[in-house]
Amino acid sequence: MTRAATVPLQWDVFCQVIDNYGDIGVCWRLASQLATRGERVRLWVDDASALAWMAPAGHPGVELRPWGGEWPGAHEAAPDVLVEAFGCEIPEPFLAWAVGRASHHQPDRQPVWINLEYLSAESYVERNHRLPSLVMSGSARGWTRWFFYPGFTPATGGLLREPGLLTQRPASFAAAWRAQQPELGPAPQRWMSLFCYEPPALPALLAQAMQPGAVPTRLLVTPGRATAAVQAALATLPADQGALQLQYLRPTDQQGFDDLLWACDFNAVRGEDSLVRALWAGQALVWHIYPQDDGAHHAKLAAFLDWLQAPASLRGFHAAWNGIPGHGPLVLPDGETLAGWTACIQAARARLAAQSSLVDQLVGFIQEKR
Repeated sequence: MTRAATVPLQWDVFCQVIDNYGDIGVCWRLASQLATRGERVRLWVDDASALAWMAPAGHPGVELRPWGGEWPGAHEAAPDVLVEAFGCEIPEPFLAWAVGRASHHQPDRQPVWINLEYLSAESYVERNHRLPSLVMSGSARGWTRWFFYPGFTPATGGLLREPGLLTQRPASFAAAWRAQQPELGPAPQRWMSLFCYEPPALPALLAQAMQPGAVPTRLLVTPGRATAAVQAALATLPADQGALQLQYLRPTDQQGFDDLLWACDFNAVRGEDSLVRALWAGQALVWHIYPQDDGAHHAKLAAFLDWLQAPASLRGFHAAWNGIPGHGPLVLPDGETLAGWTACIQAARARLAAQSSLVDQLVGFIQEKR
């Protein structure tokens, strides 16, 4: 029997929302999965507004706390585990409180302090995973912080995955989900989701999907930046959309977003959380990686495609979608090509499913260090 089953630990997870939904999405999934295992979680967030639609019902065992609000009092449980997500720094007032609680109750034991890093397939992840770093200043001086890297290989921290995720939806799920969508014309042959920033090749994708003889396609556009990008692109294209059906979606919770990915034939995703969920969905995908001014995202994307064992056509599509110089134009896949991309994703999913999940590895690491 695991420690989590007998003695719940107090986890304090810190998340700063930068400019998108991936950070809060990852942290909420992490907190929820920990709570499902019986752990107690305080999730500290500087902007929790997205949770109003992402997780409107909350989750038993997860206590949402405002970053910079009232810090815990003397009567509240001291942390057993600290998690700072994506390089955010735990506020000094909280650390001072945690140090005081530890010195009073357990002077020989600090909380296990985890720096949960960004997801990448680059080689440095395996080298740096689980490395310690001594805290050199502040009230927690002398404590140790541990770097924990999510990743795609057994030598990394793995990916977030709920128990039984791959068997939750029956084979008939996609057909049943599609039948619940509004009728916008003749039944489409291809369903594609769009969750993106402003991909350079979006106008080309829309133009090709509108051409005479193109595969009849339903494009399900997520709200926010994806919707704005599509509307901007449409302003430059002919009014006749041909066999392309555009369906603009409303904000949905995480379960609804996952359902969307499982129900589509082809998923355009962005950032970190949606990439992982698209991999678990097992359908063909294209990843709009978060663009960086120095071009560092190009190497990150190449490393992911190498791990994915992506065929040349999928690599070329990614290059065009992400606007990487020196590559050809975007070309929508035909049925055979798309089937090959789906097979590639499903093979990658099988490799991932054979590995321990991020939460399983985190819990094991905490038990080891305590």
